[in-house]
Amino acid sequence: MLKFDDKGLIPVIIQDADSGEVLMLGYADKEALHRTVDGGEVWFYSRSRQELWHKGATSGGILKVHSMAKDCDGDAILIRAKPAGPVCHTGNWSCFFQGLNKEDLD
Repeated sequence: MLKFDDKGLIPVIIQDADSGEVLMLGYADKEALHRTVDGGEVWFYSRSRQELWHKGATSGGILKVHSMAKDCDGDAILIRAKPAGPVCHTGNWSCFFQGLNKEDLD
């Protein structure tokens, strides 16, 4: 069974199915996961807008599901996907393009 947080969400890691690169982290509720499984494209739940979000619906960077797995505790999901373009809202291929510095921790 999946373990959702107190807001009914679970973290979803998106990994490029071909390269293995981690592309982004989002959150999904049960409805987003059902839509992802049923439609083969990734859906999230936007915490800031508090609504379902079809990844790439406006940007064109749709994520086609290749495979899905849950972690050993059932509290995170990994989706291996084939992106149709850059995944990050900044235009970068991955959201993980910035190095982490000690100053970031303060």
